[in-house]
Amino acid sequence: MSGDGFGAEVLVLPVGREALLVELSSGEHAEAFRVELLRRHARGELPAIREIVPGARSVLLDGIADHTREMRVRFARELASWRTPLPMRSGARDAVEIPVVYDGPDLAEVATAWGVGVDEVPGIHAGTEFRVAFCGFAPGFGCLTGLPGHLHAPRRTTPRTKVPAGAVALAGPYTGVYPRASPGGWQLIGRMPNPEELWDPVREPAALLMPGARVRFVVAGAAGVAE
Repeated sequence: MSGDGFGAEVLVLPVGREALLVELSSGEHAEAFRVELLRRHARGELPAIREIVPGARSVLLDGIADHTREMRVRFARELASWRTPLPMRSGARDAVEIPVVYDGPDLAEVATAWGVGVDEVPGIHAGTEFRVAFCGFAPGFGCLTGLPGHLHAPRRTTPRTKVPAGAVALAGPYTGVYPRASPGGWQLIGRMPNPEELWDPVREPAALLMPGARVRFVVAGAAGVAE
């Protein structure tokens, strides 16, 4: 990575007859590549693509069935040659705010991993700027990046058979909020009082957290009121 963008560390692979998978050098590179795809797509500079789906270090371009094989090969070569600029960051006013009651059962374990006191974890976590890198695992679940390397948390050696909806959790470089009760091995540091807001099927879009969105966690009291 240079000061003004990413080099051409890109691998483009065919996926079935209608998609291309672009594998990139890092999560930051994948985010920048997705932003550049959306920019060029909006300006009509790309062939018809039905969907652009980001992953941890990849971007899937789905729905290119109308192109001939030769066209897809040329397009894949073009994608592999891109020099992707760093994405522009929007202001804090664009951030999605999520209230959190920091009373999770793994709070002490995370504090030990971070080398801080238990009472310091909420301020550190809520004081971090997050961004949705990609979505998956369950409808409405966003994998958020932003924690520096020394604050990455290991997964639990024994996953829980049931993590409650709204649990705010850490695993490696990611933070996530469980939209529904499910098994999970992430470290639980708190809870979102109103997890139903993460996924509302009658809302457009249904997911509160979309790839690329900025997220800010707000320390809340037991009743979910920001302090």
